[in-house]
Amino acid sequence: MNATYQPHQKIPKRRWGIGALLGMGVLINYIDRIGLSVAAPQIKDMFNLSAVELGLLFSAFAWSYSLLQIPVGMVLDRFGPTRVGRWGAFLWGVASTITAFSSGFAGIFAARILLGIAEAPAFPVSSKATGYWFPRNERGMATAIFDAAAKFSNVIGVPLIAVTVVTFGWRWGFGLTAVLSFSYFIAFYMLYRDPSADSKLSKQELQYIQNGGAAPEGPSNAGALNMLGYLLGKSKVWGLTIGFAAYGYSFYLFLTWLPGYLVQTMHMSILKSAGFAAIPWAVATATDLFVGGWLIDHLISRGKDESLVRKGVLIVGMLLGLAVFGATQTTDPVWAIVWISIALGGLASAAPVGWSLPSLIAPKGGAGTIGGIMNFANNLMGAAAPIVTGIIVGATNSFANAFMVAGVILVVGIVSFVFVLGKIEPIPDPEPAAAPAAVPVH
Repeated sequence: MNATYQPHQKIPKRRWGIGALLGMGVLINYIDRIGLSVAAPQIKDMFNLSAVELGLLFSAFAWSYSLLQIPVGMVLDRFGPTRVGRWGAFLWGVASTITAFSSGFAGIFAARILLGIAEAPAFPVSSKATGYWFPRNERGMATAIFDAAAKFSNVIGVPLIAVTVVTFGWRWGFGLTAVLSFSYFIAFYMLYRDPSADSKLSKQELQYIQNGGAAPEGPSNAGALNMLGYLLGKSKVWGLTIGFAAYGYSFYLFLTWLPGYLVQTMHMSILKSAGFAAIPWAVATATDLFVGGWLIDHLISRGKDESLVRKGVLIVGMLLGLAVFGATQTTDPVWAIVWISIALGGLASAAPVGWSLPSLIAPKGGAGTIGGIMNFANNLMGAAAPIVTGIIVGATNSFANAFMVAGVILVVGIVSFVFVLGKIEPIPDPEPAAAPAAVPVH
C-alpha cells in the first residue's frame, strides 16, 4: 500500500455521491420501462389496437435492448462511461417525448425501439463506473445501490405513473418520464466524470480507491473484437453468463406474472393483487441492499476471503430462489407471498454480486464487454420467461409447472456458479492487437 495513505485517516466520500447518482439513473430507467404497461389500456382504446399490436409494443423495447447488449459493451469499453452514459440518458428523454406526442401505433413502436437502444448501456455503464469509483471492499454496497433501484421502481414507479395517467391521461405519463429522464441527463452531465478526470475528487480519496483495487481506467490495448473473442473463450465468463441468465429467468417471471398469478390462483382482485405484489419487491429491495451490499462489504472488511464471501452469497441467494417451489404447494395467499418473498429476496441478494463481477474479473478494458455478454443472456431469458410461463399456464391452467421450470433453471445456474465460474479473480489481460505490418518503401 502507498506509504502516504494511512488506514485510520478519514476518507472523503465523493464516491458515494457518484453511487447514488448511478442508482437514481437506474430508478428512472425502470420507471421509463414500466410506463407503457400502466398506460396500455388508455392507448389501446384511443388507437383501437388489437392484442397482437399491443404485444408488439410491449416486446419492442426488449428486442432492441437485448440485441444491443454485446455491441454496447464493446462501445463502452472503447469510449468509457462518461460519454456513453451521457448519450444514453439524453436519448431516454427523447424516446419518452416521442411517445408522448405519438399519433398511433407506428410512433409508439419506434419510440419503444429507441428506448431499448437508449437504455441498453444503463446497467453496463453503472457496473463499469462502479468498478472505476469503488475499491473492491466497497463494491458490494456500491453495486447494490443501483441494482436495488431496479427492484424499488416496482414499489414506487407503478403508483407514480398510474396516478399521473389516471389523473391527466397517458400522454402526461410519458411527459413525466421525459422530464425525469432529461433531469437525470443534466445531473449526469454535470456531476459524472471518471475518477482521474474529476476535479472535485481529493487526492486522498483517489488514492484510497486505487489502492483498494479499483478497475483501471481506459480502453484495452487488444481492440474491441479481439477482446470479445478472448472473453468468449474464458470459462469464467461462461460461468457468470449461464448463472446470471438463470437468475434472469426467475426475475422476469415474477416481474411479468406475479400480479396475474395472484389474481388467477389466489382469486384476488386486481387492486388487492397489486398491494400483495408490492411486498416481495419491498423485501427484494431490502435484501439487495443489506445482504448483497452491506453484509458482503462488512465480511470482506473483516478479513474474510473475498471470493468465498461473494460466491457464498451468490449461491445461497440462488438456493433461496428455489423457495418458489413452496408457492406451488399452497392455496393460502399469505403463505404464497411468504414463499415468493423468500425466493425473490434470495435472488435479489445474489443480483448485486452478479453485477459486481464484470469489473472484478475483467481484464483491463473488458468490464463493459463482460457486462454486455452477461446482460444479453439475462435479457434473452427475460424475454423467454413470460412466453414460456404463458404457454404452460394456458395449457395447464396452473402456475405450479411454470414455477417448477423456473426452479430447474435455477439449479442449472447454481451448478454454473459453483463449478464453471471458479475463483473470483481477474482474468489475465489479452495480448495486444498486432500492429499492421509496415509497407516497404521501394
